[in-house]
Amino acid sequence: MSDRFLLLEAGEARPSRVPLPPAFAVKATTEDTEGKLSLLEVTLGQDIPRHVHHHADEAIYVLSGELVVEYDDRTHKAGAGAFVLLPHGIPHALRRGSTPPPRVLQISAPGGWEHYVEDLFEAGPTVFTDGALDPAKINPIAARHEITYEES
Repeated sequence: MSDRFLLLEAGEARPSRVPLPPAFAVKATTEDTEGKLSLLEVTLGQDIPRHVHHHADEAIYVLSGELVVEYDDRTHKAGAGAFVLLPHGIPHALRRGSTPPPRVLQISAPGGWEHYVEDLFEAGPTVFTDGALDPAKINPIAARHEITYEES
């Protein structure tokens, strides 16, 4: 019998290394899944600039609102109930397509996404320029997680 069973009630999240805002709720950590995946419930409060995951696939299930996905030089709209698979190695960007912003389940396989999010929040406002995520400031953190943001 496995001791990895996990049940979170509505609104609950796994503990994280650094305090995360309510918009980021870690549901399953890399450690919970023996490295296979990590799962977060995310409200997309900021647009995510174009970037590429060099190792992990990213899967997104839209719970509410509309997510705009730029992938392979095309723009796609994903509403509530839509699913998006973003294979590693292909640049993509994520934008808010609705108000309130979209709420999604975000799965990274293999795991590790929650550690990247922790590192970003640990860096605090140093990763922003004029209120927006700045690829040049994010890249030193992202590189540790095999992610690269396109810089202008």
